[in-house]
Amino acid sequence: MDSQAPLGRRGAASGMQVIFFGTAAFAVPSLEQLVTHGHTVEMCVTQPDRPQGRGLRREPSPVKRAALQLGLPLAQPERLHGGLFEGLHPDIGVVVAYGTLIRRELLELPAHGMMGVHPSLLPAYRGAAPVAWALLNGETTTGVTVFKLSEGLDAGDIVSRQTVTIGADEDAEALTHRLAACGAVGLIRSLEAVAAGRARFEPQDESQATFAPRLTKAQGRIDWQAPAERIVRLVRATVPWPGATTTWGGKPLRICRASVGLRLRRSALPSPTPAASLCEAKLRGCPGSVASRRDGAIHGPRDALDGQGLAGRRVDLDEQAPELDVPLGDLGLGREAGEKS
Repeated sequence: MDSQAPLGRRGAASGMQVIFFGTAAFAVPSLEQLVTHGHTVEMCVTQPDRPQGRGLRREPSPVKRAALQLGLPLAQPERLHGGLFEGLHPDIGVVVAYGTLIRRELLELPAHGMMGVHPSLLPAYRGAAPVAWALLNGETTTGVTVFKLSEGLDAGDIVSRQTVTIGADEDAEALTHRLAACGAVGLIRSLEAVAAGRARFEPQDESQATFAPRLTKAQGRIDWQAPAERIVRLVRATVPWPGATTTWGGKPLRICRASVGLRLRRSALPSPTPAASLCEAKLRGCPGSVASRRDGAIHGPRDALDGQGLAGRRVDLDEQAPELDVPLGDLGLGREAGEKS
């Protein structure tokens, strides 16, 4: 397909005719910016309503909600096929967090093919969870890539990339929100370049490709033997899914926020220090601990540790123990929480 083909009936000055594919909240700013900048969304395609929550009620996707508010034509096919687009004459397709790979025959329907928006600096972190894996790996920067879709997973030629600095305490949800806004701006600029015939398409370096598969619930389980920095990265990376979990008193607990406290030695603590509060051997297994502020123990949410019971009720750790002084072992370090030696 010729990437420099002339625009459709409306021409560059009045915007492009677009088929939009998207499902997750990350895609909503891109859809909204297309409308704001005068592009015509001939069809918005999103996933069918899926069961969600404890009640498993069928809920519309964030993109469906946005499309209805914008008054856009909407389709929710279980399976994509060319018949969905009969009678349409798109200049370009835009795919953002749709959730399904698109076959070649559909990629070639629009005159200029299809463009994707991905929350990483491709070819790094291809796949479903690039933000989570960037945080897990301790990256300090990430970004957004606009690229031309191919049959491979996030493997098409790059049109533009924007680097974004990751905040020191930023979690995956907050970072994804920022990247969504950056990606929407990058998409509009890239479409302007395509419309003007000045877009440059840079092939990805396959030797530098890394992959970021969707996290599982098991990967959210906290290993209290790991270094504190790694535990904090896990907590940040798993908001909102799958959540960083541990046990408290034999019951599951989700850790929503954490930070690394001071690394304390016995000589730095008040004397005498209760052995139950110190857990000196265990502190060596988890240097600095997580959210440790005073004596190597885990303290309440005001010291940067928040918990959430997996039944959904927010748990203020201090409400269960007003003078909370919980040794690391009680939060699952080396044994189940609440289990006695």
